Amino acid sequence: MKFADFILPDAVSAEVKASNKQGVIREMVRSLVDAGGIKESDYETIVKAIVKREELGSTGIGRGIAVPHTKHESVDRLVGCIAISADGIDFESLDCEKVQLFFLLVSPHDRPGEHLRTLEHITRQLKDDTFCRFLKQAKNKEDVLQLLEEADNNSFGK
Repeated sequence: MKFADFILPDAVSAEVKASNKQGVIREMVRSLVDAGGIKESDYETIVKAIVKREELGSTGIGRGIAVPHTKHESVDRLVGCIAISADGIDFESLDCEKVQLFFLLVSPHDRPGEHLRTLEHITRQLKDDTFCRFLKQAKNKEDVLQLLEEADNNSFGK
């Protein structure tokens, strides 16, 4: 599995404008709509599904990283996006630290194995401190996409 398999390049943002958890979720889902990954008519229900998942326990996994995700009947393939906040946002993370790196994933209901494998791929890649440090320093979408491509080509952790 590679980031290129599910991250929509047009939905990548190196400059989060939101200042809170709900705002960053809305901003990221909006980026998926704008990139053509989800329909405008499904925007609110997907936001609500992600917020409902967050109520079960924060997807802020620590070290400045959050992986909000949901399954939704409106998508027929996995779609994801990345957003970066230079200052960090309170995401009720497990380590109580602000989150700078956000990976959002929306999966079809009928592919739970693919959903879990994708989450596993994201978290495995994010264990690489060098990769995370470079992502947090990315200044624009092109920088982020370059880093994802390098991760896909196993350029980190060597």
